[in-house]
Amino acid sequence: MRKQFVYIMAVLLLLLIGCTNDDTDEKTNETPEESTGVAGDADEEEVELEGEADEGEEPVEEALAPMYELNPATWGLEPINDENAQVVLLTFDDAPDKHAFEIAKTLKELDAPAIFFVNGHFLATDEKKQLLKEIHELGFTIGNHTKTHADLQQLSEEEQREEILSVNDVVEEVTGERPRFFRAPFGQNTDFSRALAKEEGMLLMNWSFGYDWEKQYMDKTAIADIMVNTELLQNGANLLMHDREWTAEALPEIIKGLRAKGYDFVNPDTIKGLE
Repeated sequence: MRKQFVYIMAVLLLLLIGCTNDDTDEKTNETPEESTGVAGDADEEEVELEGEADEGEEPVEEALAPMYELNPATWGLEPINDENAQVVLLTFDDAPDKHAFEIAKTLKELDAPAIFFVNGHFLATDEKKQLLKEIHELGFTIGNHTKTHADLQQLSEEEQREEILSVNDVVEEVTGERPRFFRAPFGQNTDFSRALAKEEGMLLMNWSFGYDWEKQYMDKTAIADIMVNTELLQNGANLLMHDREWTAEALPEIIKGLRAKGYDFVNPDTIKGLE
């Protein structure tokens, strides 16, 4: 009887020891997250929040530091520091008429930046506004060339205001940005247009040379030759061209010819604006 009692007690003791070890193993195998039920959830929430912050974010484009400034005495570009001085600025007026998008595509293919100075009367339809948007999305700067290309010196101040501000408004509507550059038709400003452009934060711009509106240069070969070989070509020259068929056809030769002479092209975003 005594032996049976000792045997039963021994079995019970072994069973008790076995249960204790199982509980210990289960607790030992728990992860910190399982044991608390807090840390794991917090980490998961943190990861989810980080993901939500990154999702849909667009990279912020930093403004380029000014590298060139406009000389109002010559209308050419001059390097601010030790930038390349052998450069020219490409500009195209009277856009977007019939060939602006063709010109923009050629410039894009040849990696040549430029300013397109637009007239408001070319932006009266949704189709033309879409064309302007596509030119802007290709990376080109949009400038103001007035609404109707009228001689500002023949207009009242109120008429000048309409000519200038209406273009700024439609360009902002289409591209999200107001123009930073203003070129008066025929290069003829008034005291009022100068003051209004300054109030709008636009840099006044004329040109160093241009030929494609002259009869003898309304030809692909002739305009390509004069734009590259004119005696007026020099460092920082501000080149004026237009939304014209012969200019569009000659543009590849003009770009290649200027590069062959060692010229690079100024990115309008690097031109120093108004203080």
